[in-house]
Amino acid sequence: MAAPTVLWLRCGRAAGLWSGLRRVPQPLSLRLRRRAHEQPRRARGAGGLLAAQCERGLFQEVFPAQSAEEQLLELLEPGRPPLTAYCGFDPTADSLHVGHLLAVMGLLHFQRAGHTVIAVVGGATARLGDPSGRERAREPLPAERVRAHARTLRAGLERLFENHRELFWAAAAGGRSLGRAVLLDNSCWLDREPLLDFLGGAGGRLRMGTLLSRQSCQARLRSPDGMSLAEFLYPALQAYDFLHLHLHHGCRVQLGGADQMGNIMSGYELVTKMTGTDVFGITVPLITNTTGDKLGKTAGNAVWLNRDKTSPFELYQFFVRQQDNIVEKYLKLFTFIPLEEIDHIMEMHAKEPEKWGPQKRLAAEVTKLVHGREGLESAKRCTKALYHSSVEALEAMSDQELQELFKQAPSAELMLEPGMNVLDLCRKANAIADGPSGYQKITRGGVSINGIRVTDPETVLILGQHILKNGVSLLRIGKKNYYIIRWLKL
Repeated sequence: MAAPTVLWLRCGRAAGLWSGLRRVPQPLSLRLRRRAHEQPRRARGAGGLLAAQCERGLFQEVFPAQSAEEQLLELLEPGRPPLTAYCGFDPTADSLHVGHLLAVMGLLHFQRAGHTVIAVVGGATARLGDPSGRERAREPLPAERVRAHARTLRAGLERLFENHRELFWAAAAGGRSLGRAVLLDNSCWLDREPLLDFLGGAGGRLRMGTLLSRQSCQARLRSPDGMSLAEFLYPALQAYDFLHLHLHHGCRVQLGGADQMGNIMSGYELVTKMTGTDVFGITVPLITNTTGDKLGKTAGNAVWLNRDKTSPFELYQFFVRQQDNIVEKYLKLFTFIPLEEIDHIMEMHAKEPEKWGPQKRLAAEVTKLVHGREGLESAKRCTKALYHSSVEALEAMSDQELQELFKQAPSAELMLEPGMNVLDLCRKANAIADGPSGYQKITRGGVSINGIRVTDPETVLILGQHILKNGVSLLRIGKKNYYIIRWLKL
């Protein structure tokens, strides 16, 4: 099959194509945006899935543009039979992170439109390592660790789909049916595929010149360490995933991050050559920090989605600290809030910027999707306890929340003795030095208990004030040194 004359379009802006290829006179993305904005305000986002998500900025590139314009737009219109779309997640770590969340959002939007979605955990491909965007090869992972990571990733994906169904879909459904969600592991088919069968089948349809021309491949081949055969074959295996899912599940759309376009193109090439069916690829934006670096495990700046790696409070704070110049974009990307409501949120923010309304709404929506309703309540309790010195919030906090909030804080278990005072508490917790310097630390206002400053070392500890109803005291020395005290046999 001849290669498409137009390789891709960029949703959201007019972008030139690769040199040597003709330009699209009027990019599909611009027509989709224009169409969306020409609709009555109440109907924005209602012109089909592709138009709606291009308007939100979630769908960044669609491949190949020509057949997308001719077929995919129509296939995704409301009332059409459901399609099947998939996205892959390699278990190179034991948790998803915020960088993966937009790909999950893409699947959820497909599901909300009534389509079937497949989340593929890359239990096989993770053992090779995707070379996309990497300057050097990944450290190889033992098979058992990959299997363990795959189990936790699958659990994390199940939690996201379940939280969405329970907390976001029921209120918005309006009688519509939510599409099916399927979780698979590519080790189920790649582990059983004989090498010679793979090379003689899929390998015979993929062109070396095309694979070698990929930007990620070119960069690695020019590097001092070069590129291993295992990494070079990674796009072929991901392409085979698309073929397998197309043949066995009728999958016609692959989603991925913007750095996955080369791999998606390989999948398109393999499926169309072996089946003659038109398939499509859609990319979502990469999430970067303020310096433009991609958020993720490799960069060492990942914000994880598993609670044991990033607590609900930390996730909440990551989003509540986003600056004004990015928060509207993130509301469109990371939430299901209608565009009209986002407009209103930003209008109110312009009038009352000190309330940080968009940031708080963004943080609440994402935390609820990732950690559920209880996770959001936990994040809010921790926020009140730490930043508003709320005794009520401290009393309601569990041991897990205390450990999450004060990760580096030493803890001590003490018995409350008759007449025990503030100085006794600080010394038994090893929070102050013995002698006059420790005494003066208290008198000079350097000690607080449960958010309340104490300046009299001889103050006797009182239940309900210094010792909370949950049998805990939060001792702070100076500005940042916390100690968690658990009282025994009260």
